[in-house]
Amino acid sequence: MSEEFEIRNKVNESGLVNFDLTTLLPKGIRKGIDLKDFLFQEMILKEKDFREKVAAINTDEYTDTYIYIYNSADAIVPLWAYFVLTAKLTDAAKKIVFGNREDLEVILMHNAIQTYDFDDMRGKRVLVKGCSDKEIPENAYVELVEQLKPIVKSLMFGEACSNVPIIKN
Repeated sequence: MSEEFEIRNKVNESGLVNFDLTTLLPKGIRKGIDLKDFLFQEMILKEKDFREKVAAINTDEYTDTYIYIYNSADAIVPLWAYFVLTAKLTDAAKKIVFGNREDLEVILMHNAIQTYDFDDMRGKRVLVKGCSDKEIPENAYVELVEQLKPIVKSLMFGEACSNVPIIKN
């Protein structure tokens, strides 16, 4: 190779900070608990039976997991039932939410974005990675812009070779 020809990484030289939201995704197992499995004939909550089923839960199965509680049955479940189930699992789980898997992911990303220190991006040109093999809730991008807009010099979305400018301060 000729000394005159040098391969340069212009992206690195540009001072552009690449940010991948997937780095904020909390690692860990996600588990869903369907309340219908705790109901009599998947329709009626009998307090004694419900409490017995909750007491029988092996919390070791939920150690360090992220749990979402949902109800797929067409049954009305009193609010105290969620209290009882959550109280049983709270010492084992990392986080428990009511809703589906997507709701859990939105809350996890919300917490991650709110607690992340973005100070190293202050005054910089930031490119938020657009493609990922992991699913990121759309709300995470909204919250990320809220956090970055006041502190960055410019914000872009996509890839270095083809990005969409979002803001320029």
